[in-house]
Amino acid sequence: MKIKNICCIGAGYVGGPTMAVIAQKNPEINVTVVDLNKQRIAAWNDEDLSKLPVYEPGLDEVVKEARGRNLFFSTEVDRAIDEAEMVFISVNTPTKTYGEGKGMAADLKYVELCARQIARVSKGDKIVVEKSTLPVRTAQAVKSILDNTGNGFKFSILSNPEFLAEGTAVEDLQSPDRVLIGGEDTPEGKEAMQALVDIYASWVPKEQILTTNVWSSELSKLVANAFLAQRVSSINAISELCEATEADVDEVSRAIGKDSRIGPKFLKASVGFGGSCFQKDILNLVYISKSLGLNEVADYWEQVIIMNDYQKYRFAKKIITTLYNTIADKKIAFLGWAFKKDTNDTRESAAIYVAEHLLQEQAKIVVYDPKVTEEQIYSDLEYLGTLSSEDIMNRVTVVNDPYKAMDKAHAVAVLTEWDEFKSYDWDRVYENMMKPAFVFDGRRLLDEAEITEKGFKVYTIGK
Repeated sequence: MKIKNICCIGAGYVGGPTMAVIAQKNPEINVTVVDLNKQRIAAWNDEDLSKLPVYEPGLDEVVKEARGRNLFFSTEVDRAIDEAEMVFISVNTPTKTYGEGKGMAADLKYVELCARQIARVSKGDKIVVEKSTLPVRTAQAVKSILDNTGNGFKFSILSNPEFLAEGTAVEDLQSPDRVLIGGEDTPEGKEAMQALVDIYASWVPKEQILTTNVWSSELSKLVANAFLAQRVSSINAISELCEATEADVDEVSRAIGKDSRIGPKFLKASVGFGGSCFQKDILNLVYISKSLGLNEVADYWEQVIIMNDYQKYRFAKKIITTLYNTIADKKIAFLGWAFKKDTNDTRESAAIYVAEHLLQEQAKIVVYDPKVTEEQIYSDLEYLGTLSSEDIMNRVTVVNDPYKAMDKAHAVAVLTEWDEFKSYDWDRVYENMMKPAFVFDGRRLLDEAEITEKGFKVYTIGK
């Protein structure tokens, strides 16, 4: 089967970049990304590529090459579905905030709505691809909806989870470690899988394209994120042990990372992991395990989340105790709000939760982030529901100048590892801060010895 038209429902952090690269690498295939959010689609179509709704290094060049040629962004969802032979579902699957599985299970209402819309609109057979991160056996539910509410057409369901790291998403898409495609072991399922394999094979070596059954593909995504998050929580747990024993967590990480069985990646101590995937996917894994009566398995993975939450609290607590156990009306400068560098994504960012702890102590926080908007920062804090809008507006200021953020501050907290923070004139910063001046390096980004020589009192996780 030769695919000529692709539709992707969802123009977010996964759908937009993924479809842009697919379009770039397959100029003979028309790729239409649809979303009901008119403002988001307008941003994807903006002539000023700096206004793309997703910031990823290199994404602007990919969009520039393919947009208008064979890459299109539209709010005409029904039309795009109707014209496509292959439809990707790339909508949000947040953790449920209500009902059965509240706080752990994935909320699949948007996936179900997509399935029902595809069934209603389709006027022929289609391949439907799960791109969103989903619980095991979601494909079965999607197929049931399509088969029972469609117009008698055949729907082949594939699982094609993304393995993107925000900040390097374009690089990950253009040179992936692997592409995973799960489908049914039937003639129709094999044909559908081959159609998707052919699309990726236009730039990905065949040996890096793995095909499995649907259930293995769905579970592999959750397990991959759980294993990566586990490494972060593990080294963060060791960071506190290092502080108690006067060991250096960087030295410990380097030593154990030289073991080929362990390796060096994801062993950098920090204030905690964030992003849309790790916590959500682990909680999903916990819920699935509990649903199957595997309570010991659930308890094991839940501890990864507990450790991550504790690390954020521990960092905030260290700021409070170091500033003489009172931060009321003291100015704390936050460098960074995104959950990691080279992205404007703030979902589950450690900065949000550290800020919440400090605001509960009546601190005044001034935030600088090179890519995150003022509106997003206020929205993140309001979404927590633990602080009044009045308190947030009165105690949180967002600025576009890092030196303004740190002027007359009692302390600086590094919450995102943006490279530009390393190059600041820290002598100038010190001159204009309250004394004693503190730097709390939650991302182990700065040269501690150099900053200390300039007069700062420095707290770095793991030392």
